Amino acid sequence: MFIRNSVAGICLAAGTALAQLAQPLNPASAIRFNLAPGAPVSVVSTDLGDSRIQPRGGAMILDLHATLVLRNNGSQNVRGVTLVVLAQEMTPGGKGSVAVPSLNVPPGQSFPLKINLRLLRPLPAPAGPLVKVDLDGVLFADLSFFGPNQLESRRTMTAWEMEARRDREYLKSVLAEKGAAGLQQEVFASLSRQQARPRLDVQVSRREPRAISAAVNALTTHSVSFALLKIPDSPLELLSGEARVSGDEAASPRIEVVNRSKLPVRYFEMGWIVKDSAGDQFLAGSIPASSALDAGRSATATQDRTYKFTRSSQPLAAISGMRGFVSQVEFANGQIWIPSRQDLASLLGILPPSPEEQRLTELYRTKGLPALIAELGKF
Repeated sequence: MFIRNSVAGICLAAGTALAQLAQPLNPASAIRFNLAPGAPVSVVSTDLGDSRIQPRGGAMILDLHATLVLRNNGSQNVRGVTLVVLAQEMTPGGKGSVAVPSLNVPPGQSFPLKINLRLLRPLPAPAGPLVKVDLDGVLFADLSFFGPNQLESRRTMTAWEMEARRDREYLKSVLAEKGAAGLQQEVFASLSRQQARPRLDVQVSRREPRAISAAVNALTTHSVSFALLKIPDSPLELLSGEARVSGDEAASPRIEVVNRSKLPVRYFEMGWIVKDSAGDQFLAGSIPASSALDAGRSATATQDRTYKFTRSSQPLAAISGMRGFVSQVEFANGQIWIPSRQDLASLLGILPPSPEEQRLTELYRTKGLPALIAELGKF
């Protein structure tokens, strides 16, 4: 259901004078869509809902809460869409993106896409639309892709789709082997993991860890090696990894990998898990590396970053250990590799579920087991 278009206000500043206006905001003039010629999706309608505009200093803050309806004009089912939302190219905070995975939209059908972003635009605002929306990419059922791919959305959406297929096939196998009751128990287990999964807040900066003096730094900072999770069918093997740790901060993670496959690799990610002094384990995030890595060759990737971890706004107990595993590989030909559920079995209580697993368990929670079974039967 769409929310009727509404406007809070438009505020313009000139020097120290401030005038406030309140008027209906016309979607036709507030947003401009720059979809490339021949794009496989088109905009059917736009609803700005309770989007608001307000001044802050010399900038305009746009709280955008819009619902778009797009139509699939292609010849295949759409699996994912990524949009670039631009208020001002050169202003920090002036650009955002919206990516929607786990779609299954047949040709000719329409689907909603929500935009919830806060963007900045300098004052005074020039004439023209406040926000421009570009299409970065559309992923189809056969994993073909359309779009400029400026945000590397092809890689991201392909990995999401492969995770979706992996997790759907797993649930379908549970249904085939254990029936509806077995599927229900598997969904209960997933919902329980999602509820209990420990979460961290991570702040990333380019600074060094806390260092009041060189002497103090030498006493409090030490190197911690990654315990490496072996995944037999992974195209990359983690050889070593370490980071400099001080209390609840870790800096300059370094990993060494070797390409065991027969294909050159251009990008990979390592999943990163930290353990605190209380023995609790958390997903810290991933360490990405864009590197041309030929078959049989090894490479070392280092990030010049410091990561500060908090839990429920409180500092994390001192980091006592770390684990790493290969979580994604992109080959030079565009193919993507991800771990299987069996590979990640020991980490299911730590890792977040895929977008598709979240979608399917939410479908069960809101509509029940018959709806979930019917949904699995569509694939």
